[in-house]
Amino acid sequence: MYINITTSETGDNKGSCGTLVNYLEKENRDKKSIDQHEKWFNGNSNGIRPHEVRIGIDNNIAKLGKDDSKFFLINISPSQKELTYLISQYGEQGIKDNLKEFAIKVMDEYAKNFKRDNIRSHKDLLWFGKLENYRYYGYNDKEVKNGSRQLGEHKEGQQMHIQIIVSRKDITNRIKLSPQNTSRGKNVSHSKKLGQFDRTAFKQSGETLFDEMFGFNRGLKERMD
Repeated sequence: MYINITTSETGDNKGSCGTLVNYLEKENRDKKSIDQHEKWFNGNSNGIRPHEVRIGIDNNIAKLGKDDSKFFLINISPSQKELTYLISQYGEQGIKDNLKEFAIKVMDEYAKNFKRDNIRSHKDLLWFGKLENYRYYGYNDKEVKNGSRQLGEHKEGQQMHIQIIVSRKDITNRIKLSPQNTSRGKNVSHSKKLGQFDRTAFKQSGETLFDEMFGFNRGLKERMD
């Protein structure tokens, strides 16, 4: 299980999220019918449209300066072994529904990690998820460099994963929440007040959650710790 938090796959999270939303629509642009599109989702809906994501995130920036981060990108990527296991349990369509449910619970853990009394679950966050079916060969992949694969070509095997855009501000647009804040206070109480985020604990919680939710028997060498 690989869970990572970045500023943005497009390299900029200090302005509008529109470029990132457009980038994450890349698979839908290859579909002939809109009925085949993978829709955006969160804990309330599975049919969110791209412009609703952009407007929601871009309007949730009260008291943030031009050089402040406005949103973050969370990548939830099960291993090929984990994906193969899920397909054996739930089938090709069922795996998508279950991964989305898993993502909602991961966002619960994201909220709890801030250790703020009024930030307790995904419902206290403004976030939108997008399931992607493929990964693509890029400039830095050795297969592209040696000519055995073309730039943009699908990578082999099970590559299903979820990308989540989460606002820097909470759902009320009042509280700043940054996973980049890893500074420790003078004591436990002071650290809570600062809103310290423990990235390692967050990643570990995702692995534990996956195993408990799906009954996955993880080998010792496959454990994060």
